[in-house]
Amino acid sequence: METGLRPCFGCGAPVPDVDGPAHRYIGASPGCWRLYGEVLAREYEDYARFAPVHRLTVDAYAAQHPGTPSPQSIGSVGVHLVRLHLQLERGLPHDRANAAMLEISSRVKVDFVWLDPPAHLGDVTVLDVLDARGPEEHMARVRGWAASVWGAWAPHHETVRRWAAGGSYPKIARGR
Repeated sequence: METGLRPCFGCGAPVPDVDGPAHRYIGASPGCWRLYGEVLAREYEDYARFAPVHRLTVDAYAAQHPGTPSPQSIGSVGVHLVRLHLQLERGLPHDRANAAMLEISSRVKVDFVWLDPPAHLGDVTVLDVLDARGPEEHMARVRGWAASVWGAWAPHHETVRRWAAGGSYPKIARGR
């Protein structure tokens, strides 16, 4: 590994070995958290263009950096996996998936439990998105990242589907 890089303790990507802020319950090293901030800044600079994938960015990052068991991390992983399910498996557009996730989490978040993270959280990381050349490539890489992370959580898909079914989600899904 190059000097100045270290594996993120969440996703394993080689990220800058820096001191700095990190999220209080998302399990990311400061260097990875900084790179994620750069990806978010890119998306917010042209939000109208990136809106269809922005939630996938947030969900992929959070689910790839689950942290350690706490009420906050349990809820975080739960809602982000539910929204990945809604978009990737059920095909809900980003805005409807977000509304459905909020409704579902208001009903069933108390039922969320810690899901033991898979040993490998996906082959695509924030680094792959950061390296995108242009908006179309960025969006394609975000979609690939989200699919990679969702696939990594396959041992828990049935649990996530059960959580998603706990809200009025089937009604919302038919309304797309």
